[in-house]
Amino acid sequence: ISIEMKIAIVILNWNGHKLLEKFLPSVVNNSGDNPIYIVDNNSDDKSIDFLKKNYHNLTIIRNDKNYGYAKGYNEGLKHVNEEVFCLLNNDVEVTKGWLDPIIKEFESNNFLVIAQPKILDYNNKNKFEYAGAAGGYIDYFGYPYCRGRIKDFIEIDKGQYNQNVDIFWASGACFFIRKKTFDKLNGFDERFFCHMEEIDLCWRINNYNPDLKKIFVHDSIVYHLGGGSLSKNSPTKTFYNFRNSYYMIKKNLGNLHNDSFFMLKRILQDLMIAIYYLFFLQFGKFFAVVLAIIYSLMQRVPYMSYNSNNKTKRHYVIKSIIYKYLILKKRVFSDLNKS
Repeated sequence: ISIEMKIAIVILNWNGHKLLEKFLPSVVNNSGDNPIYIVDNNSDDKSIDFLKKNYHNLTIIRNDKNYGYAKGYNEGLKHVNEEVFCLLNNDVEVTKGWLDPIIKEFESNNFLVIAQPKILDYNNKNKFEYAGAAGGYIDYFGYPYCRGRIKDFIEIDKGQYNQNVDIFWASGACFFIRKKTFDKLNGFDERFFCHMEEIDLCWRINNYNPDLKKIFVHDSIVYHLGGGSLSKNSPTKTFYNFRNSYYMIKKNLGNLHNDSFFMLKRILQDLMIAIYYLFFLQFGKFFAVVLAIIYSLMQRVPYMSYNSNNKTKRHYVIKSIIYKYLILKKRVFSDLNKS
């Protein structure tokens, strides 16, 4: 008789008392007997008091400072031993039965190491949410995009992506991963601090063993508020996204990142994006992109090879999502491969 696996639901929190008050009940009420952990990044609001008073069955793991997303989870997950982790933002509402299809997929495929549910917008529940939508991909130059979200264009969910499919990356807002894989690759790269650390980890999984699978599971549904730490319109978020993207490329692309022509083409695309921001008078984001380019040119990052079996797996399907979006005006994922 097989015993259904348990998924550890691990919520990272920093000064999120109000968010926990609003969103934690859905997690507790819809997750059955799967254990719930709160990893607290040394909050100085009422988060811990609220949890101790209202949720006696949760496990609270307290970090000694605010380590951000990457190190915050790396430290907290040292105390979690379930076979699969669900790393869940504290601003996510989950739905009845959300874990069942995820558990089914992990139990039926030993090569599955990453999964993501359908992520919809909490404030507009018929639309996909910016961070993850129906599964993530990157183009040749390392730009991320999603089924249901390309750049700032977000699609309405009409069931058009209701298929379980292979993806390149899963959103850190609701990120399922096998513990043994997380541990093998030493978790998230703590130098990212915030943004793109989950994409980097998924890319490293590709390099480590291309046979491992990452999938989108369409009949698991959650609603993400988004912007809990940094709004997608924040220049700070823009800087981290571009800076971390360069860092990720240098780590994961091997000799290709040393090709000056490749990097020149990437930088030219970023400058085109910066000019786009300038045209719309988004001066903060313009300077954020320029600063990220300068920072990346000064940055020396060694290629981190994890490939254990000499296989290779191409990281992209689309050559340039920026060309598709800005020049060809492609806004919908399903139109990307149409001429």
